[in-house]
Amino acid sequence: MKSVSNYISKIVLLTFVFLISLVYLANAQSVFVGKTGKEGMVLKKYVEPSELKKIVDHPVDSIWIIDVRSEKAYLNGHIPTAKSFPSGTITKRLNEIPKDKYLILYCTVGGTVKLVMKKLRKAGYKRCMNWGGLSRWEWEKENGLHPTLNN
Repeated sequence: MKSVSNYISKIVLLTFVFLISLVYLANAQSVFVGKTGKEGMVLKKYVEPSELKKIVDHPVDSIWIIDVRSEKAYLNGHIPTAKSFPSGTITKRLNEIPKDKYLILYCTVGGTVKLVMKKLRKAGYKRCMNWGGLSRWEWEKENGLHPTLNN
């Protein structure tokens, strides 16, 4: 009887942990979306996908959209006009990112951008916003490299 009780307790515990994990993953997107420093507050108006779409349709020179996912993920589909700076290479490529630009960064769900933004802040970048994940983009994605924006 005691082993059955232990078995049921373990199943209940594992189920509870699994459910908590699902809730965390479901909420992970909202945890990071819109995170910005004081100088990046102007970017908050682009948190909504429909507002970012306006920037994509009518690019503004002072705002860069940056995809920090892997190059392969970028090539398979990204927000149009986004520049590819994979998270693992971004610190080596800081000379390619002007500090006077406003940066809207995205990845798969927003967690990687959080880490990239820490690196950028440490390097002196203050105009950044975590837009979250590509799944928020409701419109057609662009495939391959954008000829005027990437090497």
